[in-house]
Amino acid sequence: MTNTPVALTLNAGSSSLKFGLFSIGAAPVEMAVGLIESIGKTPKLKASFGPGMPPLSRDLTPAEARDHKSALATALAVLRQHFPEAKATAVGHRVVHGGPSYDRPMRLTPEVMEELRRLSPFAPIHQPHNLAGIEAAMEAFPGALQVACFDTAFHRTHPKVNDVFALPRAYYDKGVRRYGFHGLSYDYIGGELKRIAPLIHDGRVIVAHLGNGASMCGMINGRSVASTMGFTALDGLPMGTRTGQIDPGVIFYLVQQEGMSIDEVREMFYSKSGLLGLSGLSNDMRALEAAGTAQANEAIDYFVFRIRRELGGLAAALGGLDALVFCGGIGENSRLIRERVCEGMGWIGLELDRERNAAGDTMISTDLSRARVMVIPTNEELVIARAAKAFVEMRQGGSGIPDPDQR
Repeated sequence: MTNTPVALTLNAGSSSLKFGLFSIGAAPVEMAVGLIESIGKTPKLKASFGPGMPPLSRDLTPAEARDHKSALATALAVLRQHFPEAKATAVGHRVVHGGPSYDRPMRLTPEVMEELRRLSPFAPIHQPHNLAGIEAAMEAFPGALQVACFDTAFHRTHPKVNDVFALPRAYYDKGVRRYGFHGLSYDYIGGELKRIAPLIHDGRVIVAHLGNGASMCGMINGRSVASTMGFTALDGLPMGTRTGQIDPGVIFYLVQQEGMSIDEVREMFYSKSGLLGLSGLSNDMRALEAAGTAQANEAIDYFVFRIRRELGGLAAALGGLDALVFCGGIGENSRLIRERVCEGMGWIGLELDRERNAAGDTMISTDLSRARVMVIPTNEELVIARAAKAFVEMRQGGSGIPDPDQR
């Protein structure tokens, strides 16, 4: 292992930091994955390692994760403890917004960083935290390649009709357009389909990435044709705490009649709406399914309704449907949501096998279903590791996993 290049992957959210460690010899191989959540509040660490190593789960002190920089230091200390010989040749970062220019991973240079800062208003609750994670990693790994992987890049294949809003044309040139997000997840699912079901991959596929953040993407031959998210990661499906699709006139009403500021509206739309707002209980689908209250059931009903509505619209954009793929935390784990989405959708070619769905099989449609229904766990970290590998010229050594106390 000491002579094999290693890549660290980082996915910095608003209050979380996902991290992974991969050997990147012949192909990326996962060594460890972990998550630090509730940064700045009541932080917790979860991590899993290779065969023979027990998983790790513990509460952190406020000092261990008061911000993304200290959270990264804590993650690195854990990785050093388990892999003291590992040398980080590259660090790959998930970056939510790459704007209209970046349609593939990029090596992070001062010029690229400046452009990503300029895009922060396009993704106000994601981009600043992505950049904070990058800056912390640059300080921790001054000699490593730093690579950005963009959630928007996968959707740059949209035809223009799926890329524009009906606004004065000058705003399109200023970057006001439909970008689409969750691109790293869709990239992974496309690759898995090509590997395990190449005929389905080449056809008309809708992927439903359902989690605390949720969206859907229509793909032909593994390329994005249409997606439910637009200018920001707020549009489309209702999410854990985000509104999803909403009439822009609601904003005018809230500002003019309710006296809310733009910042207050933004906070409500991003952090107090979605499943949480509708249920008055939780943004966690598991809690809502268990609750059984009228409000929880209404939140689930709306979530399912919007998925089914977008499913029909995306099928129209594709000119038909050959397969529906579920992924993400809800898509992979909630048999109830999968069943309710597919119920009564025979008109679009979907026929769910309830026993396969309950068992969590990969193929959960019946043998007679005209369109296949599948469940494929996504892996954004592996996509990042593959991109980092592509930027590494198989050099030996690297910058190592630094000891936070000795940097």
